[in-house]
Amino acid sequence: MSRQMVRPGGRSARVQASVHTAVRELASEVGRDALTVPMIAQRAGVTPSTVYRRWGDLQELLSDVAVERLRPETAPGDHGALAVDLTAWAEQFLDEMSSPAGRAYIRDALLGDPDGGNAGQCSAYAAEQIDVILTRASQRGEKVPDVETVIDHVVAPLMYRILFRPDGLGAVYAHRLVTAVLDPTGR
Repeated sequence: MSRQMVRPGGRSARVQASVHTAVRELASEVGRDALTVPMIAQRAGVTPSTVYRRWGDLQELLSDVAVERLRPETAPGDHGALAVDLTAWAEQFLDEMSSPAGRAYIRDALLGDPDGGNAGQCSAYAAEQIDVILTRASQRGEKVPDVETVIDHVVAPLMYRILFRPDGLGAVYAHRLVTAVLDPTGR
């Protein structure tokens, strides 16, 4: 089932909101592994068939909730300089994604994602945030790399380390990646 970029309106939006809320509440009460579609449907005030019709199965529902939870809630901070803005964003991204909740959301987003749409959406969230930072810096007259360069040299290594080598991962690593992408000559 493909995800739409546009949020649904009316009843569909209310169903999505109530089911998402039920998933989050029940996950915190009974644990994610104990969740069932009937349990979620009852809490959300819908029938299990409504959940199955819209999401297909529990894993796709958890994936949809995860993608929504990974959506940034605010624009990246504006500290007046590209290096500071990008470093602050990378550190926040690292903190959020490497937390136990962040790693669980990443796992859920990818597990219920047979067509890669959720991964693409999560990537788009990061790209949009980076684009805001780079656009502001460019408007200030700063020399900026392109969004894909930042994705490849900052986001990609952070995600790899978060998923496969989390030991010792911290702000120093994020700062080093940003420094390298902004000054590839090392000067």
